[in-house]
Amino acid sequence: MRSINTSGLHLAGRRTPRPRTSSGLRRATAVLGLCVALVAGASTSMAEPRTGPTPPVVTADQVMPHLDALQRIADRNGGNRAHGTRGYRYSVAYVQAALDKAGFRTTVHSFTHDGATGYNLIADWPGGDPEHILFAGAHLDSVETGPGINDNGSGSAALLATALEVSKASLKPNRHLRFAWWGAEEGGLSGSRAYVRHLSAAERDRIDVYLNVDMAGTKGNNRPWLVVHDDPAAAEAFEGYFAARNLPTFEIGIGGSDHVSFGEAGIPVGGFATGIDDCIHEACDRVENVDPVTEATSTNAFISTVWQLAAHR
Repeated sequence: MRSINTSGLHLAGRRTPRPRTSSGLRRATAVLGLCVALVAGASTSMAEPRTGPTPPVVTADQVMPHLDALQRIADRNGGNRAHGTRGYRYSVAYVQAALDKAGFRTTVHSFTHDGATGYNLIADWPGGDPEHILFAGAHLDSVETGPGINDNGSGSAALLATALEVSKASLKPNRHLRFAWWGAEEGGLSGSRAYVRHLSAAERDRIDVYLNVDMAGTKGNNRPWLVVHDDPAAAEAFEGYFAARNLPTFEIGIGGSDHVSFGEAGIPVGGFATGIDDCIHEACDRVENVDPVTEATSTNAFISTVWQLAAHR
């Protein structure tokens, strides 16, 4: 996560409305069509499904090993996993190997930042409507001063655990599922911005919503989950998950991580973070800096929301 002040988060409110791309027109047309169908007495079964198959539940023992692996990578490569380093390249290789084994179609998207080649890892799950993509991502890089295990190994691990559960369940989503691990977020969202710039207008229009997770395991009693409020269905899904468990949340707008790159392009976004800790961008941001219970809760919130939104048509 980039260091930002609260003005960048638009705390406790939505961002100022801005024009949408053609995706907004398509959604408006779809809503109007649904209203006409309902007025005409069409069956309620025509409405979008609000729930899909029951989502799996993971434990910390299923997520924390990914953080242990990222810690070992940092320890063996100068203490960090920053853009342009061996630590980052080995981090990409670790995640890609797990996804390839699980049956994802993976590709590496390269870009240049600060004179060095960077890499985004993209993973597509076979099936689902390619005209309606549910996209989820997290940044994989650290800063040079530390291993970045909460920022953002924790989000990367939650995202990887979610993808692996998709494979274990042999999920057959209505929307096509795409996952991404971004490079050079710490350098100014460079990886995700390069990826979004590379997309054609038609490719952007196919993305129904982008979900982001950054810093998923911050320690602290009664610390709220900071939930992005932009796409209504995503915000409702995350807020509903936490509310059902009496967990506190705080509403934020677009700011602070890779969802900004998608929001700037007119793509609806969602996601959450567990907030900045005392070790952000420091050498102490090690695996011991992550709370396993919070990490598991964040992962299950992400799984639940992906399952729910993947069932939408």
